[in-house]
Amino acid sequence: MNPVSILFLGLAMSTDAFAAALGKGAGMERVRLPEALRIGLIFGVVEALTPIIGWLLGAAASKYIEAWDHWVAFGLLTALGLHMIYKAVTDEDEDELEAVTANGKGGRLMSVALAGLATSIDAMAVGVGLAFVDVNIWAVAAVIGLCTFTMVSVGVMAGRALGTLIGKRAEMLGGVILIVVGSAVLYEHLSGAA
Repeated sequence: MNPVSILFLGLAMSTDAFAAALGKGAGMERVRLPEALRIGLIFGVVEALTPIIGWLLGAAASKYIEAWDHWVAFGLLTALGLHMIYKAVTDEDEDELEAVTANGKGGRLMSVALAGLATSIDAMAVGVGLAFVDVNIWAVAAVIGLCTFTMVSVGVMAGRALGTLIGKRAEMLGGVILIVVGSAVLYEHLSGAA
């Protein structure tokens, strides 16, 4: 994977969290930058760890399916992209950050971490797919984490104004980007094999 593909992957992986952050920001009475940065940091760390876990799982299985690895990566990325698009066009309202406002100070850190995990399950599946392509998982995880940190922090701050306007569209764009990245992985492999 080239650096542009990795950046697009990082942006795509952070759109779920961005949409959740927009909802959180829209529901907050007063949005403060330190709180937005703290929420962004928690989401970024969780989102960076999950593809590494997925990659480790995929690497363990890669030797058994080496002949089809590019198809597995393409299939996983495309399926996740289609799922994100489906969630964006249906009326499912998954505000993973709602628990943060419901809990007191003591439960906030755990609630935000659980919300981060809920929005990063797809990153774990992407990590599994990346085990089948030539990629530096540490660089990919760092990019995903930084993109998520940035987008969640901005999402919380902008949520008041933009939450209802672009929340679902961000998730749909993330799904399209995942499908494009999966197609690029497949194309690179097939064109290299020809």
